[in-house]
Formats: sequence, structure tokens, C-alpha cells
Amino acid sequence: MRPSVRATLLTGIAELVTNDPCVGDRSPLGLLRHAAVVVQDGSVAWVGPATEQPPCDVRRDLGGRAVVPGFVDSHSHLVFAGDRSAEFAARMEGTAYDGGGIATSVRATRAAGDEELRRLLGARVAEMRSQGTTTVEVKSGYGLTVDDEVRALRLAREVTEEATFLGAHVVPGQFAGRRDDYVALVAGPMLAACAPYARWVDVFCEPDSEHAFDAEEARVVLEAGRAAGLGLRVHANQLGHGPGVQLGVELGAASVDHCTHLSPLDVAALAGARDTTVATLLPGVEFCTRSRYPDGRALLDAGARVALATDCNPGTCYSSSMPFVVALAVREMRLTPAEALWAATRGGALALRRGDIGHLGVGARADLTVLDAPSHLHLSYRPGVPIAHTLEL
Repeated sequence: MRPSVRATLLTGIAELVTNDPCVGDRSPLGLLRHAAVVVQDGSVAWVGPATEQPPCDVRRDLGGRAVVPGFVDSHSHLVFAGDRSAEFAARMEGTAYDGGGIATSVRATRAAGDEELRRLLGARVAEMRSQGTTTVEVKSGYGLTVDDEVRALRLAREVTEEATFLGAHVVPGQFAGRRDDYVALVAGPMLAACAPYARWVDVFCEPDSEHAFDAEEARVVLEAGRAAGLGLRVHANQLGHGPGVQLGVELGAASVDHCTHLSPLDVAALAGARDTTVATLLPGVEFCTRSRYPDGRALLDAGARVALATDCNPGTCYSSSMPFVVALAVREMRLTPAEALWAATRGGALALRRGDIGHLGVGARADLTVLDAPSHLHLSYRPGVPIAHTLEL
């Protein structure tokens, strides 16, 4: 193969993680040592041993570093203003999280101007990219009026294709005692106004919280979103055992997220729906709320598909670091380093139903993350050390 002058050869790669089992060592990570990659027109054009690298007019030597697919953060809440550090401090002293603090972020976000929100959102996305994240899903949910939810999604679409309508985050205070009216608003006029800016609809299905939504309320919102052409996502089983996982599987949601409290039936349902519904685990939340961690090992052993994401938000996990999430998954949820990296890349892509990201096979989008280390093992071996960064081409 002789690429055109627009092709760039990346060489000096000590270890390449392709997530393509047809490449390299035939493992799920598709490991290839002493590798090279050709990027052309924003896509991977060739992958192979450095000894077989084709000629290119542009060559970059990565100096013996490891290269992995860009992290796919499939669950975040980045459009917000305000600060909830005092709430974090209270939780460290024993105050339980129940979702009530979301109202604080709603007030601050409503009060912020468009330019302030755009600046804050851009800074958070840049922070993610600096740590190796190349795709991020961004939810609304801190507006909870028609105009404020539309604004959040309009801003989210400026930074990502993966915008999610989360009008069903909590029931706002002005609807106290009128839950049915708020559900009708979300599933009706709010959805109609927001759908043009969103790819997904989500709902915080958590009967253990007086602020969130029960199964029937969640069903109304999800079915309305599906009728409007949106894909489905569900916040499920975070605060306790509940119906969210089963509802998400029943409706064919792309992802059920949190999955902290799972019954054997929930695990079996996720394993049975592995080709449809991904279990997205958010261990940064458990770290920041001193809660129990999901049993990632049980899900994998049962055959479920697992993704990892940050859930970056102002209340329960104000971290944008996917490497931190990978390290937590290895240490606290019993994933192997390879399983955690796959979940943070290919798993996240599956949770977004994307085939062009999360791997580095030929034809994939050229989203590459470089590690200042010779192996992907260092992501969990050196927690908290900023070794991962997006490769700008």
C-alpha cells in the first residue's frame, strides 16, 4: 500500500491496543507490539508491525509509548453552573446521597448566561481530551424547564453528537405535589422542543428517591422518547434495588447506567440482553459518595457487556478522568486491567451504538490516546498519574 501525501505514519509504538481481535494477539484487546499505524483523512488506514510499515510522506515517532483507542465516556452531565463541594464534604461526614442536591445545580444553571455555560462546558471537554477522552456523551437535566432544557442540549450539540435529553432528572420544586403534571410536561412539550437537538432520552428511575421517578413514570418518558425517534438510556439501580434495569432491558435501551444494586435476576437480564443493552458502571460515583461499588466481576462472569464512564457532574462525581475510572474498576470492581480498558473504550462505544469509535481497526475513526508508558497496564498500575493524552493529528 502506498498512501497519499495526506497520510501520516505513526511509529515507535511499543504496544498498540486495537480492540480488534483480528489484529495482533487475537485477544479482545487485539494487542500488537512494536507496531505502526497509518492515519489518512481522519481514519485508520493501516495497522501492523513496524517492520512492515508502508512509506508515508509524514512520519511521527512516538518514542516507545503505548497507544490505545481514545476513551469513550458514555455518561456525563457537563452543562451546569455552580458548586456543590460543601455537599461532597457533608457526604464524607456521613450524609447519604438521595438526589436532592440536583436542585442546587438547577438553580445555578438557570441563572447562568449562555456564554458562561458555553465557557464552562468547553473547559470540561478540554479537560477530558487532555486525559485521553475523544468521545463524550453529554446530558441535559439541570434546566428542567422547556427553554432551559433546549438551551442545555443546544450547547451540548456544539461539542458532541451524543446529546441526551434528561428532562426526567428529578421533579423540580415548583411541581411539588403535581408529579403527574411534570411527567406530562417532560413527555409532551419539553420532549417535542428538545428532540431536534438530542440523539438519546434518559430518565432517573429510582423509586428509593422521592426526587426521581418510579417505573411507570419512567416508562411514559422513555416510550414517548422512542416514539420521537430517540434512543433510550436509563439511570438504574443506583440507590437501591429497583425496576430500572428490568425496564431498560424490556424496552431495548442501549445502556442502563449505575447498576450498583443488582439482583441475580437483574444480572441474568443484562447477560441475556448483551447484544442490545450495555451495563455502564460509574465507579467514580461510589468513590465520591462512599457507597458500595457495583459488582463488575459478576456482570462479566455472567456474560453481560460492560462499559465504564465518569458520570462527571457537580454533585456525585466531579471528575473528568477516565484513567481514574479505569483504576477504580480494577481495584474496586475486580475487573482485570484489560477488561477495564476495553470497557472504557469499546464498551463505551457499544453503549452509544457506535461502530466507528472505541477501536483502531482499519476504517475506524482515528481517535488515538497515547500513554507515557510502554503498556496499557500502567493505566491502573500508576493511578492518579497523568500519563494519558489525546494524540492531536
